[in-house]
Amino acid sequence: MSTSRGATAGVAAASAVAATAAVSAAVSVAATVAVSVARRHHTLSAVAPELRTPALWLPRPITGKRSLSRARRRSRLATDPVAGVAITRHDVPGGRDAFVYEPPGHRRPGGALLWIHGGGTILGHPESDHELCSRIARDLRIVVVSPRYRLAPEHPFPAGFDDCFAALRWLHDAAPALGGEGTRVAVGGASAGGGLAASVVQKAHDHGLPVAFQMLLYPMLDDRTALVRDHRGRGRVGWTRRSNTYAWTCYLGRGPSVAESRPYAAAARREDLRGLPPAWIGVGDLDLFYAENLSYAERLRSAGVPVDLAVEPGMYHGADFDHHATVPSMHAFRQGMLDALAAGLALGPAAERS
Repeated sequence: MSTSRGATAGVAAASAVAATAAVSAAVSVAATVAVSVARRHHTLSAVAPELRTPALWLPRPITGKRSLSRARRRSRLATDPVAGVAITRHDVPGGRDAFVYEPPGHRRPGGALLWIHGGGTILGHPESDHELCSRIARDLRIVVVSPRYRLAPEHPFPAGFDDCFAALRWLHDAAPALGGEGTRVAVGGASAGGGLAASVVQKAHDHGLPVAFQMLLYPMLDDRTALVRDHRGRGRVGWTRRSNTYAWTCYLGRGPSVAESRPYAAAARREDLRGLPPAWIGVGDLDLFYAENLSYAERLRSAGVPVDLAVEPGMYHGADFDHHATVPSMHAFRQGMLDALAAGLALGPAAERS
């Protein structure tokens, strides 16, 4: 065989090996994709059919600076407030700023709600809840205050918490001018906002600041959830275990551990829950926070605190924000929350508030 023929044969053999390797790699990738798709399909099969959307096939966990930056860009948009509600912005002494939502013709004095937005303590802003806060103000004829607070990791605990507590103090001081009544103030929030709300309520109790009711929407209460490896299938849609671990690490300024001695850093860490105001806690049974929410509700009850616990089958974390206007179960879930708030503030039937 000549040298040229040998070289040609070698090239052909190398090409064949490369082609075989490429085919094997392609088959391997296809198999991996197929397994991932099958697993995701199995995960989503637990979600209530009316809550399944194509977006759920592409999870977006927040696990570091890049993914956090992307998530913050996606969350910049504000929601549109409902018509007829006056919205004003106020500076909060000792905190940041806050939006105040005042419905037309509300009773004076009347009830008020301090609402804290969610976002894992690492993203979000009060503008994202314009629609929700204005709707609560309109439907319940109460004043709603939604504060801005500093976010982790740039501002770890207690920065954001301090901003929220300053907003509660300001709400109490400003209540008469806003048409509110200091003894009929509720504190509520969603996700991380719910966790901050629970901690704010605890500090308010310790400092003698009246709070009539706490409204906790799938609250982020316990950093020790990040230490649990098996959540029995929960936390695979919406807020995931990886996102939760990263968020708590950012907020606490260190990784979650068995010990955490700082008061109000994580609401579930508080041992004595006696004397806290009545609570509504709502969570889906697919939510990562399901177990910690049920545990907190049971501990409140054991401490003599009235608790209304709402568990929604097939609901993942935050599903109501996407579907409250279109899915009957989510509308009913939200309405149950508002009915509990109305009862907690002794507002009377809806007909009396109109």
